[in-house]
Amino acid sequence: MRTPIKRLAPLTLSFSKKWENLWLAIALHFAYYNFCRIHRTLRVTPAMESNITDHVWMIAELLA
Repeated sequence: MRTPIKRLAPLTLSFSKKWENLWLAIALHFAYYNFCRIHRTLRVTPAMESNITDHVWMIAELLA
């Protein structure tokens, strides 16, 4: 998880100093990972595979 979420590595310039900012960054990462990103092995998103949604979400739809 440290590679896609740079806030988890304290040696970078973008690490979170506040717990709330870190929590929101992790939540946004998992939402993108599960709803927007098509996986190679599944060929769909995890949310589509588990029948939570029927389409790949756009980032604007995720943030709305």
